[in-house]
Amino acid sequence: MTAFLNHFVFDFKTGLRNPTAMMMNYLFPLAFYAMMGGVMTKINPGYTNMLLPSMVIFALMVPSILGLPGPLVESREAGIFRSFKINGVPALSILTIPALSTIFASLIVSTIIALTAVPIFGGRAPASWLNLALIALLSALVFGSLGALIGVVAKNSRSIVLYSQLIFLPSILLGGMIIPLEMLPQSVRAISGLLPTTYAMQALLGYAYQQNTVYNPQTCLIILAAGGLLAIGLAIYLFNWDSRNQVRRGHPLLALIALLPYIAGIILAGR
Repeated sequence: MTAFLNHFVFDFKTGLRNPTAMMMNYLFPLAFYAMMGGVMTKINPGYTNMLLPSMVIFALMVPSILGLPGPLVESREAGIFRSFKINGVPALSILTIPALSTIFASLIVSTIIALTAVPIFGGRAPASWLNLALIALLSALVFGSLGALIGVVAKNSRSIVLYSQLIFLPSILLGGMIIPLEMLPQSVRAISGLLPTTYAMQALLGYAYQQNTVYNPQTCLIILAAGGLLAIGLAIYLFNWDSRNQVRRGHPLLALIALLPYIAGIILAGR
């Protein structure tokens, strides 16, 4: 446990000294939040009701989906994982420590957003701050698991961009963070049901804001938990110590199994 904590602290401090990590973990989410709070709320005053929950989810998603996979692939290609294996570092630690340090950074930013959205930009405060915190924590773990899975299955930096953007861009447009889910056409909601941001937003609106939602909030939490557990489980199973190792435990396409809870959500979560 001491070795795990020391590794975690070292990884977190390294992220603070890394310009790319600082950009993805802190600067980009905060800059986008400031833009949405300063501009979007003026263009659409109704967005103030969604500003706090949507930007909290955004701050949790960006570091894990866009920032976490890159260092995992770079370390594997540089042979760092081989040295870890020789020194007896388990694969579980190699995946969970970067994920946890990224999650910790995203929770710091989301806390800043939660504390400033109401007094600075006139955002709407939640009816239950505790529910907001608990759902945000669950969402952070889910995004961290997905980021780790992307880092495991991606062959190189080019594939990282492809896989990350397949989640990131649709999440922004269709995940309920900018356009409310109820305003999307019924045919588009099927696509949004494949995105963890959809369930995170619906759970926040239902439990933290006591609003009527398109999806059942309780079912959304179950789907998020199942999706996160499946993603981290697949990441551990598919983990490869060396990019030059041609023998893998499973084909990378097995990562698509992580979509199963969200596919089930399209059927089960709707009211």
